[in-house]
Amino acid sequence: MSSRPIVSVRGARRRYGAFEAVRGVDLEVCRGELVALLGTNGAGKTSLVELVEGLAPADAGEVRVLGHDPYRERDKVVPRVGIMLQEAGFSSDLTTGETARMWAGTLSRPRPVGEVLDAVGLAHRADVRVGSLSGGERRRLDLALAVLGDPEVLFLDEPTTGLDPESRQATWRLVRGLLADGVTVLLTTHYLEEAEALADRIAIMQAGRVVREGTVAEVTASEPARIEFAPRDAAGRAVALGPDDLPGLAGPAGPGVVERDRVLLRTRRLQDDLETVLRWARERGLRLHDLEARSASLEQAFLALATQDRVGDGREEVAA
Repeated sequence: MSSRPIVSVRGARRRYGAFEAVRGVDLEVCRGELVALLGTNGAGKTSLVELVEGLAPADAGEVRVLGHDPYRERDKVVPRVGIMLQEAGFSSDLTTGETARMWAGTLSRPRPVGEVLDAVGLAHRADVRVGSLSGGERRRLDLALAVLGDPEVLFLDEPTTGLDPESRQATWRLVRGLLADGVTVLLTTHYLEEAEALADRIAIMQAGRVVREGTVAEVTASEPARIEFAPRDAAGRAVALGPDDLPGLAGPAGPGVVERDRVLLRTRRLQDDLETVLRWARERGLRLHDLEARSASLEQAFLALATQDRVGDGREEVAA
């Protein structure tokens, strides 16, 4: 993977009247890299992606795709990119094959239509009208059209919404294949497991800004690990514990929580404190039923940021 940025955003801003939806964003995506852009509704993701796709100009800052301004130099960018929108809006009267062939006719270097439809699992539906496709099949058709032009850069906006688990896995395999071929991908998704599975780096937006960026490990490193268990005696009966009964940890991240008969401990030194918990239980003759010890998840980090945002300064939101 090259270190040269294929997508480069520097200090980008975008306004809707008095409201600023994108507030000085910096973002880079290098060749063969997938960056997942995450954020709650209203965070500014769609507004930012539209700048990168060349659908709108930035009010300030600089946006470059393949070294060109995607809005003012569209003729230099469009032939080399693929875009999968949330809604493509193709005619429901055309068949799947007709739609793909029509789209191929607009491209300078289309891949074989049959090959692409087969790659997204729609070859057997080529003669079916688009209006008769399921929602998941239409999303797969959208993906097929986005990759039909053999793009160097691919923008994927919620690509697996409405897909069943098998189709989602097939889409992931297709995207991984494109990445292996050097395609650069900017992905927006509400499925955090999708970002974890595919992304080289993650950028989380809040209120028009990128507030955290890095690999999954780097993004989750700021959140504590968790140790959970239900204490039982030797006979398997629940044991009532209070906060003062819990073991002292080497890397505590807040007080332990006892809820019903389950204990939750948060720590920044998971291995050390798991050993402490096991030793504590052995000394007291306790069995730790349903013991779970895990590092922080992307979902945990994302929700922590979202919670911080909700208790912030009451900023106005727009759907983005």
